Amino acid sequence: MTVRLHNRNEAGQVLASKLTTYTDRSDALILALPRGGVPVAFEIATKLHLPLDVCLVRKLGVPGHKELAMGAIASGDIMAINRDVVDWLNIPQQVIERVATKEKEELARRDRVYRGNRPFPKIRDRSIILVDDGIATGATLRAAIITLQQQQPKEIVVAVPIAPPSVYQSLTAEVDRVICLLQPEPLNSISLWYESFSQTTDKEVCDLLARANSGVQEFRSSVVQ
Repeated sequence: MTVRLHNRNEAGQVLASKLTTYTDRSDALILALPRGGVPVAFEIATKLHLPLDVCLVRKLGVPGHKELAMGAIASGDIMAINRDVVDWLNIPQQVIERVATKEKEELARRDRVYRGNRPFPKIRDRSIILVDDGIATGATLRAAIITLQQQQPKEIVVAVPIAPPSVYQSLTAEVDRVICLLQPEPLNSISLWYESFSQTTDKEVCDLLARANSGVQEFRSSVVQ
């Protein structure tokens, strides 16, 4: 029988059960890749009483096949290129740059919508739990990892519901720990491994971020009292 997750919420709850050593840790921070990673990360943050924020990254989709990532960009002019895809399709550099320019605009828009005037949280010497709703090529996640590594965290833990075995194995050499619930081969599409995989909206992202961090503040206030 094929195992599938019901939705992103269930995925986050199962991942949280495998991350309990981070519960109430003052040095731990959960970062989600929006938009789909936020509902997963919300469940983890709620269960472990940890703050939640977003790590803004944009996939560089192949023109005409946007779901296929030829790379990704992140804040700080970080770009990770998926060499296998670029070489396979013989994609010229000017095409990559044109797509990157467009995605930078969306990256800036999301930063305004999700963070507003709120600064990016401190990363140095912290345990970062990086969350998405699934990995296909790994390009997007790697752009996030490069961004975070430049800020010298204590450790980076990747927590995802689904990833191909090859990507899972390569990530274990790039970060301190990888937790992955399903490693199907072939993956085909992340959506196939969820019973419900509706698109997450900007409003949902903002609401979940607000709810998660308000819940952490209330919990920690009650502990102090």
